[in-house]
Amino acid sequence: MPILSVERGEIYYEVSGKGFPVLLFAPGFLGSRIEHWRKPRAGHCAVPEWRNPIPALARDFKVITLDVRNAGRSWAEIGPDYDWPCYTADHLALLDELGIDKCHVLGTCIGVSFALALAHAAPGRIASLVLQNPIGLSGENRTVLDEQIAQWSGGLAARPDVSPSALRAVGPRMFGRDFVFSITRNAAGRVSAPTLLMPGNDRMHPPLVSASLARLMKAEVVNPWKGKAHCDAALERARDFLIEHTPGQLAAGRFVS
Repeated sequence: MPILSVERGEIYYEVSGKGFPVLLFAPGFLGSRIEHWRKPRAGHCAVPEWRNPIPALARDFKVITLDVRNAGRSWAEIGPDYDWPCYTADHLALLDELGIDKCHVLGTCIGVSFALALAHAAPGRIASLVLQNPIGLSGENRTVLDEQIAQWSGGLAARPDVSPSALRAVGPRMFGRDFVFSITRNAAGRVSAPTLLMPGNDRMHPPLVSASLARLMKAEVVNPWKGKAHCDAALERARDFLIEHTPGQLAAGRFVS
């Protein structure tokens, strides 16, 4: 079982396929984990009728997936400094462990926030971004966000190493900000990696947040992308986009799913 040891924790990850690397961040809010690609969860962070991208991408790329800290098979201490940079440090450590200097990144739901934090912290290591269904703050979704925080916190509360006060502080610290929570609008505008965006259209994934990202990052927008009528074409476009922006490779032809 592939496990990365990080400071005060362990990160479970999997690698599929060969080729230029693509790092995937799964949906599921702070419970972001590999199984949500294979069996989408129900509720506010579900991605309706979206295909698991791992098999399709693994035909052309080395695909790296992970359970983020304190989700699935990964764990980490929850201390007074628990925040987005802790996650980013894990993700950079995983790239280092695998000897990856540069990669594509695909993130869904909260995975967009993880991807943007990584691109902001280490811009030279990101070849391109595919951002799908971004979470973010709107005037209508604070209650929904609080529900998701409570659900994640409830799953950790019984752990003997978790301080109740430290756990209570995580939600306000990580999600008390604006926009996509992990970086500011100004920081998003400074991300130079080519970006493809599949916008959100519900309370957890506010349309205005997606529109702001598209404008700030000059992203290519794929919409519609949800549902049986669109998901195959959207995944094919995402794969083609990654090929087009793979260093040192020709993006010739289209791929057959």
